[in-house]
Amino acid sequence: MKPLPIIWAALCGSVLCLLAQTRTLYENNFEQAELGRVPADFLVLDGAFAVKAEDNNKFLELPGAPLDSFGVQFGPAEISDIAVSARINGTAKGRRFPVFGVGLNGVAGYKLQGSPAKKPLELYKDTELRATVGYEWKSGQWTNLRLQIRKLKDGEWKIEGKAWPQETSEPPKWLVQFDEQETPVSGRASVFGSPFSGTPIQFDDFIVSAAKDP
Repeated sequence: MKPLPIIWAALCGSVLCLLAQTRTLYENNFEQAELGRVPADFLVLDGAFAVKAEDNNKFLELPGAPLDSFGVQFGPAEISDIAVSARINGTAKGRRFPVFGVGLNGVAGYKLQGSPAKKPLELYKDTELRATVGYEWKSGQWTNLRLQIRKLKDGEWKIEGKAWPQETSEPPKWLVQFDEQETPVSGRASVFGSPFSGTPIQFDDFIVSAAKDP
């Protein structure tokens, strides 16, 4: 039987490790944000983003027009061992669907994208599609997206993403992933959207945190 000091030290080490893995670096749920504006610490790449409110909840909204691609960056600039998550709500109109997602490592970094018209969950490096998996989207439903990059060893990184409906639990496994051999560049996290359905896209609960090991 292990002496109590050794057991206590092991438990403390496990707790500290867990805290390091889930350490929050940035968080914004917009509850303290001013309506009609964008938080001062955000960098709007393009688009008329503004904080709106509905049913006692504040969120960042991208208008349904023009029909183009827009994004906003937030949080610290990081290279690796970082994760971003957000809730996103998009609505279909007829056969037209919005496109939306979250990103890491700046404009030319990694993106986890939902494309309801095609139904998959996609992982991009800049504009290059690197991995995809089937995913059933529901119009008008808040969906959680999480993207992370973590270093496995020198010259090797893992890019991982997952999505799940707001009313369900987060899936324990990553849904889509790929291996990266090129050194990532430093950049901020982001959300982005293309309102191809002509209806607004809503974003909420932004979190940038340390990446989680499997």
